[in-house]
Amino acid sequence: MILACNNITKHFGEKEILNGISFHVNENEKAAIVGINGAGKSTLFKIIVGELSADAGEVIFAKGTSFGYLSQHQDLTSENSIYNELLSTKAELLRMEETIRTLEQNMKHAEGEELEQMLSAYSRLNHEFELQNGYAYRSEVVGILKGLGFDESEFDKSINTLSGGQKTRIALGKLLLRKPELILLDEPTNHLDMQSIAWLETFLANYKGAVVVIAHDRYFLDKVVTKVVELDHTKSQTFMGNYSVYAEKKAKQREDRLKQYLNQQREIKHQEEVIAKLRSFNREKSIKRAESRVKMLDKIERLDKPLEESDGMRIRLEPSITSGNDVLTVTGLSKSFGAQTLFTDLSFEIKRGEKVAIIGNNGTGKTTILKILNGIVTPDAGEIKPGVKVHPAYYDQEHQVLHMEKTLFAEIQDTYPTMDNTEVRNALAAFLFTGDDVFKQIKDISGGERGRVSLAKLMLSESNFLMLDEPTNHLDIMSKEILENAISSYTGTVLYVSHDRYFINKTATKILDLTSGKLITYHGNYDYYLEHKENMERIHLQGIGYGVGMTPAASTVACGNSKGTLGTVAADSASGIDSAGKTDWKQQKEEQAKLRKRQNDLKRIEAEIEKLEARSEELDVLLADESIYTDHTKLLEITKEKDAVSERLLELMEEWEQLAE
Repeated sequence: MILACNNITKHFGEKEILNGISFHVNENEKAAIVGINGAGKSTLFKIIVGELSADAGEVIFAKGTSFGYLSQHQDLTSENSIYNELLSTKAELLRMEETIRTLEQNMKHAEGEELEQMLSAYSRLNHEFELQNGYAYRSEVVGILKGLGFDESEFDKSINTLSGGQKTRIALGKLLLRKPELILLDEPTNHLDMQSIAWLETFLANYKGAVVVIAHDRYFLDKVVTKVVELDHTKSQTFMGNYSVYAEKKAKQREDRLKQYLNQQREIKHQEEVIAKLRSFNREKSIKRAESRVKMLDKIERLDKPLEESDGMRIRLEPSITSGNDVLTVTGLSKSFGAQTLFTDLSFEIKRGEKVAIIGNNGTGKTTILKILNGIVTPDAGEIKPGVKVHPAYYDQEHQVLHMEKTLFAEIQDTYPTMDNTEVRNALAAFLFTGDDVFKQIKDISGGERGRVSLAKLMLSESNFLMLDEPTNHLDIMSKEILENAISSYTGTVLYVSHDRYFINKTATKILDLTSGKLITYHGNYDYYLEHKENMERIHLQGIGYGVGMTPAASTVACGNSKGTLGTVAADSASGIDSAGKTDWKQQKEEQAKLRKRQNDLKRIEAEIEKLEARSEELDVLLADESIYTDHTKLLEITKEKDAVSERLLELMEEWEQLAE
């Protein structure tokens, strides 16, 4: 074990963020911390590294453990170049290398015992230098810089001239070069393109040390981690496996808990009905039995109803008008900014109902394509032809469609003036804005919150062609999944730019890969793209074509084989299914017959109880009659009947109670 968190608790004011959080990380283990936004993931990291103190609990590191921490936001300032900044992490090796070079020079002029001492020191230093990978550290620095998306032409840029995202990548590179025994990474993929994320996945999966990561990139988590620690409503729970295994186990767990809760609720309701019935018999014995059941009911540890996934957004996207089959045709599109050419002669078509993802490395022009299609940027060349009855809506990651001076409420109401106050509030509540939050100004909320406001406007537009620029940025996993479901079930057309491979895999029916200023088209999701990428790039370089998909002949063969296999399976298993179906039907009929008999017996017993109770009351009246209790013979006769009625009532009540169970 390299790290243990025991009963970590943290409040901010009266708000409890973490309560009794406990988990451990073993040597070389790769673990993820997951939970909705605001669950306390980053707070937990800050407690682990000592930036915050816990209200209770303890963080324990194995003795002598070295660790490195990458926070979401980096305030890195340095006059160094990019290359030299990363090289500074190898200061010890640099000093060692300088000492070795000095010894080499001095040994040329030394002799005797002095030379022997120098040779001994030289041999020792060389051995240590080799053990620390000294002969490859420069190529290691270059490899990490390229892996994180820096081109060699950028290596001489000053750190102080870089963007926030670039500085975060530099900080990540320095951390990876230091190779601590434990790495803690808070959203490391936020500023990486797909190629860099794939590189980081491989690096971390093979890292000879432990890694704990906070990430909303589910594809990344599936590739890297083998343990998931979930933070949910201030509590923690540990699941072994990657993200997909965790999601499956979590869904099953929620389903089981709901079943247990519903079963207990049914049992409680049943017991309450039995108690009410026993009390209605108004007999001393039945009342005692009712009281006994009440005591048993009070001792039951009541299960709380499992919390619904109400913390996520509830999105329903539906076009008001159906467009024509040809939604968009783009021909010969080109764009440059000064000397930088982004792309030339791009051509593609989008059909109704397609979910099209534009992918590619950072800086290739993906967002520019969306801005050109929406009239925000003017192309250098090319024709854009929208289809018939196409009504587009644009989600801009820079949120230029929002008015910074307006409140959230006014932003929605001014855009859709026919909505009343309740409808506006409900629309914002669907995107997690409730209470006084709706009166905050757009300029005062975070980037993630602005993204949710933009999505709310998009949802209300009822457009039939959605263009989305990084729609999953700043969304937690739960909200991403809800957006995925909304996009997948949307009957209109979608064109989007995204780095979220899991999102692409779930929603895309076609991928446009913008690479080397050209588009390569893949008719499938992200897994399909990965499968065909190498082959299609080779074909593309040879100039054979841009699209990828099965030829009609291949399609026919595949469908024929598939159909034949399915047909054989169906034929082989038909008799088994039929037999199993008959058995299930027979068992079902038997159960239904037993249930009907039990219900009929209950009705019969209740009717007999009612009749006997009426007779018992009549006998009580007779026993109080002077003409009866003074006549010994009649009194004896009625008393015997009264005893028989009481005895039979007790038998019937016991029988009723057993049947009621």
